[in-house]
Amino acid sequence: MDVTPRSSRLWLVRHAAPLVAPGTCYGALDVPADAEATRIAAERLAIALPTRAPVFCSTLQRCEQLALAIQALRPDLASNPDTRLREMDFGAWEGRAWNAIAHSDVDAWVAAFATHAPGGGENLASVLQRVSSALQAARQWSTDHGAADVVWITHAGVARCVAWLEHHGPGAMPRSEDWPVAAPAWGDWEIRDLA
Repeated sequence: MDVTPRSSRLWLVRHAAPLVAPGTCYGALDVPADAEATRIAAERLAIALPTRAPVFCSTLQRCEQLALAIQALRPDLASNPDTRLREMDFGAWEGRAWNAIAHSDVDAWVAAFATHAPGGGENLASVLQRVSSALQAARQWSTDHGAADVVWITHAGVARCVAWLEHHGPGAMPRSEDWPVAAPAWGDWEIRDLA
């Protein structure tokens, strides 16, 4: 019998589809998610998620909705709010159509992708720093509590940060052309090694 302990896993769960017009910039904009899509995602996750896994959730309502819907089906999966799991803040761009944002403003962000704060909001280096901090805390939680699985209910941008950090480490600053585009679909998830 193999008694080798399995490595800890991070479940990166993305909120259900938000109630926002297509093409709208809505990073830190606190928009709700579609209730029916949230219900469907919660039902799938209630079956898939491991027993008594610690659940941490972005404090934006589209993530809180999913966390509460899962908890209603699985009381062992109570969530803990974590502001580090929030989506990137696009400042004055929030709530605007992407095609209404000046090309020169987008170009300035792309040229200094990690350090420019789009819309005067948050720069990517800051987002990477807070996601890295959350990852360190998740690893520590896993070690301290013997948790084989940790669940984050979060956003596409945070999932992309985790992918970047996994491949490049916390000190590397991305260029726009190197940034990962893959992320879980709305209401879906991916599982990554937490080690």
